[in-house]
Amino acid sequence: MSILDQLHTLTQEAEASLAGVADLAALTAWKSCYIGKSGSLTRLSRGLGALPAEERPAAGQRVNQVREALDAAFAAAEERLKAAAQASELAAEQLDVTMPGRVPALGYVHLTNQVLRQVEEIFGEMGFQVTESPEVELDANNFSLLNFADDHPARDMQDTFYVETPVDGPAVLLRTHTSPGQMRVMRERAPEPLRILLPGKVYRNEQVTVRSEMMFHQFEFLAVGRNITMGDLKGTLAYFAERMYGPGTKVRLRPSFFPFTEPSAEMDVSCFLCGGEGCRICKHAGWLEIGGCGMVHPTVLRNGGYDPTTFSGFAGGFGPERIAMLKYGINDIRLFYGGDARFVEMFG
Repeated sequence: MSILDQLHTLTQEAEASLAGVADLAALTAWKSCYIGKSGSLTRLSRGLGALPAEERPAAGQRVNQVREALDAAFAAAEERLKAAAQASELAAEQLDVTMPGRVPALGYVHLTNQVLRQVEEIFGEMGFQVTESPEVELDANNFSLLNFADDHPARDMQDTFYVETPVDGPAVLLRTHTSPGQMRVMRERAPEPLRILLPGKVYRNEQVTVRSEMMFHQFEFLAVGRNITMGDLKGTLAYFAERMYGPGTKVRLRPSFFPFTEPSAEMDVSCFLCGGEGCRICKHAGWLEIGGCGMVHPTVLRNGGYDPTTFSGFAGGFGPERIAMLKYGINDIRLFYGGDARFVEMFG
């Protein structure tokens, strides 16, 4: 077969093959097969030297024509495939404005805030007003005016984060409980009767364990007025327990000691998981300890601007994290502030 016939056959084969090319990768392979440095046309052109002298011009001219035709066909196919790929990409990214919008992912309310919101709702039903107080406090509000003795262990650096301890001025610290808010509100409103709820963060210089954190939350409740008794306190606690843990929840008070209340008590609720029969959560005692409470100490009333011979009151301080741990069987307080989104989502 003459070289011209071979060029004719090669041209037909290349054009037929090019018609079936569907993407740029296949087009690259086609170019390498037919017009590349090692392609069929290149190998065929190397045989021009073996032709008789009179045949070489025509054969060489025909080789150039075939190369130009195949190069042009390649360029046209490349442009077509690139345009098709771009159109496909644009179609995939096209936004249909008639379609419903995508609902954005929303965050979750932290379990501590969930409990605090429920606490605020329950005490709000009993007429308590939510009030905020500073987290950075004076030593007087945090200790002295709440009847803490000068040598009380809680004043020690091992328990308290002191921000400033000047020689001649008042010490400044991160509050160790929400009780300083009592003193601020009483001094602002005395001698008016009051019922307030003080939620917020507190800080203690403690080792972080499964049961203790250096930062956690408390909520303080305080009622001051005429003829307030321990019975009023227990009634308030009973209502709170039933609303928080469910109907039938019982309350008991055990004698305790706090500098700012007299008498003082620890509040327990009947185990809502076992109905008081005893289980792992309540350590088979049938009761769960919630927090401390008591009647406001006469000295604290006097420091707050109330005459203890005319006014009385009750107060208590509970931890929402502890309430949540008992309610949901959480055994490690560090989970609340560990930053693991899965923990937050569990209660979302």
